[in-house]
Amino acid sequence: MPSRPAAPEPRRRLTREQRARQLLDAAWALVGEEGTDALTLARLAEAAGVTKPLAYDHFETRNGLLAALYADYDHKQTVVFDERIGSAKARLKDRAHAIASGYIDCVLSQGSEIQDILAALAGSPELRAVRRCYQQDFIDKCAQWLGPFAVGEAVPATGLWAILGAAETLSEAVAAGAVEHTAAEAELERVIVAIVKRGS
Repeated sequence: MPSRPAAPEPRRRLTREQRARQLLDAAWALVGEEGTDALTLARLAEAAGVTKPLAYDHFETRNGLLAALYADYDHKQTVVFDERIGSAKARLKDRAHAIASGYIDCVLSQGSEIQDILAALAGSPELRAVRRCYQQDFIDKCAQWLGPFAVGEAVPATGLWAILGAAETLSEAVAAGAVEHTAAEAELERVIVAIVKRGS
């Protein structure tokens, strides 16, 4: 007597965190394939195979979704930074290299997607809040990582903001093909070392 086919396993209900991860992954894929203009909550729900109310429950607005993507990118960048600093020798040049390579590599890892998201969010309150939080976190980390090598054991706030500005600009230039990757990385490393050695 032939055996009965096994009954299909019931679909496992995702936690809110798991569902958010699924939606963010689907959103990144959409942005990569179709650009940010195609990214709406309705289109995301369709691509992820969920209902529109569920997508709206997670992000509320399109800007909320774009801000969540930027925050997701920031989280990935933080992980890379922490890993690179953790493996770098406790010397100024090594830490400067870890910061420079980590920043540029993170921007390149998202290709043009992160620049498109920033452009789509330009001027929005959601972006200002998320980006400001990210900028302050980066500056706080640089202050911690580079402080032991600075004159007076503290890098001036103006110097930390200058490092951030150089990192953002050089990364964008590499992503746009205006400068070569290794040259930008080396230049950013030199900028960091010079600012830390200069003191206040």
